[in-house]
Amino acid sequence: MYYYFARWRADGTLERLSQASNRADRLAQGRLPTPALALVDAQSVKLAPRLAQQRGLDAHKRVNGRKRQVLCNTGGRIWRVQVHAASGHDSRNAHPLLPARHHIRPAWASRLRTVLTDSAYRGHFAQQVRALGWQHHVASRPPTAARGFVPVAKRWVVERTFAWLNCFRRLVIDYERTPDSHAAWLWVAKLTMSLRRATTA
Repeated sequence: MYYYFARWRADGTLERLSQASNRADRLAQGRLPTPALALVDAQSVKLAPRLAQQRGLDAHKRVNGRKRQVLCNTGGRIWRVQVHAASGHDSRNAHPLLPARHHIRPAWASRLRTVLTDSAYRGHFAQQVRALGWQHHVASRPPTAARGFVPVAKRWVVERTFAWLNCFRRLVIDYERTPDSHAAWLWVAKLTMSLRRATTA
């Protein structure tokens, strides 16, 4: 089993399968296969003891471990993932979520025109989005006296995606020796959700 897991992790098979399931899922709902609007956010998770690769402290969330960043559409489907030390800044570590160049775009980004984030992605990430010819919008928490979680227009979708991921025991805590393995399990979780939705539709 590990042979195939390591091989599919390294050659991108798990990512391609997940993106193919996203396209099929969107088509089944009467939508175009790829998104025009993307949502980006990060979630810090604890790293299991005695694992040191890409470990850091997210002082804001008080989490000692890793941070997983996702790019998803308005349906909560994950199209890109990036895993790094929790101490890493969101904006500076999110660049692998986007295509490297304006004139070379992968199929999943063929229609993408707008990226929605919170204020942590201003600066380096916002500049990269604009360099691709896309729009970058910041959706901030509305002024309110309410404490705790407050839904923010559209951005609540990515928070729901993180809640879905927390339903998988292997993802509640990062047990993987390498960030690449944790990213691979994110793809496995995404595939599981897509296949479950397809079989219950």
